[in-house]
Amino acid sequence: MPTGTLLLIDDENSLRQAVGRVLELEGYTVWQASDARRGLELLEQLADEVLVILCDVKLPDGSGVDLLPRFRQRAPLAEIVLLTAYGRIPDSVQAMKQGAFDYLTKGDSDDQLLVVLERAADKARLQRRVAELERQVGARHSFETMIGESAALRAAKALAERVAATDSTVLLEGPTGSGKELFAQALHQASPRRSKPFVALNCAAFPKDLLESELFGYKKGAFTGALTDKRGLLEEAHGGTLFLDEIGELEGGVQAKFLRVLETQTFTKLGATQPTQINVRLVAATNRNLKREAQEGHFRPDLYYRLSVFTIDVPPLKNRRDDIAPLAAHFLQHFAAKLKKRIRGLDAECLRLLQAYDWPGNVRELKNVLERAAILADEEKLTADDLPDEFHNLAAEPAGANTGNSLRTMEKHQIRQVLQQTEGNKTEAARQLGIGVKTLYRKIAEYGL
Repeated sequence: MPTGTLLLIDDENSLRQAVGRVLELEGYTVWQASDARRGLELLEQLADEVLVILCDVKLPDGSGVDLLPRFRQRAPLAEIVLLTAYGRIPDSVQAMKQGAFDYLTKGDSDDQLLVVLERAADKARLQRRVAELERQVGARHSFETMIGESAALRAAKALAERVAATDSTVLLEGPTGSGKELFAQALHQASPRRSKPFVALNCAAFPKDLLESELFGYKKGAFTGALTDKRGLLEEAHGGTLFLDEIGELEGGVQAKFLRVLETQTFTKLGATQPTQINVRLVAATNRNLKREAQEGHFRPDLYYRLSVFTIDVPPLKNRRDDIAPLAAHFLQHFAAKLKKRIRGLDAECLRLLQAYDWPGNVRELKNVLERAAILADEEKLTADDLPDEFHNLAAEPAGANTGNSLRTMEKHQIRQVLQQTEGNKTEAARQLGIGVKTLYRKIAEYGL
């Protein structure tokens, strides 16, 4: 049985009540109004619920056709079906042009009315599901969901939020794994283009001879093997955002063609004779120093200047060490669910080592290290023993340190003292020291205790 809320607007009381009764028997919740004013008032209250507006064309205080823009403004996801006592082709054409779902004549059979309303309700339900999915995607890729409150990250986010609402080209500079694609997605979601495609391409992932056809597409017969027309990613991103990662990998010929895209928003496909017009916002990223490469002749200077209209430095993880703890907590929550383990965090020694490491692979490396550690973990908290070998070297005594007062010496003394106090109970000693039992055993062996 159909379900959903309908708004019925008609000044003929007997007809309105009869139609309303039929719809209620079919399972709909029906709200009724006898004029445009009351209909708009109800729509203001029920905009989030109404699937379909069924409205008479001729009302005492207005025309149903003229009301279409006001209906659409108040309930953009609802569908509108117009009713008239006299089917007039000009009115029906105008109504459909302004977004009405259908235009029916009063006196048509109830079956026809119910079929049209159910089709309209189905479309409205689909639109709501799509809107909810878009909202969820937008929330997942927003600036607000970026984890961390370090000064370096806040500065980069502030710049990105300022430029997001514009159509300006943005160049994201930063080392591999620092989160440049997350910034690109957040820029798109914060822009007026959020409902249009976000298309990403890693320029380093394609051979140079295939990259041009991926970007621009080609016409059938443009080369051997081109058996059909192919849309390039520029066309796929029409109306939205194209993200080009590792843009420094573009070879010279493609750089020249792409410069024309930025200047004119047109390009010519391989094998085509006429240019293709597009409307695309470009966000590019690189882990290179493009300015220096342009000065040295390894990258077109004119393309660099067009790309660097607005440059954002995405900070490496070593410059935002305060963010390591919340990032680790986020990743561990994900891996605990994925691996079906009761991992509730990491101990103090493990966190200290993570924060002391320089992270050449940045956030991506942190995520990979924590996934490995979560797989190995035997306890509810990750310990230093769950980390790869390179982290254990961070705890070693620096060369030339004063052995009498070094951290290593003090740590050895503290462990010996706690072991004596607990009469060799290693589980209790580990608890008092705030480290894992496996870590304690490793340190006992390391210090010869």
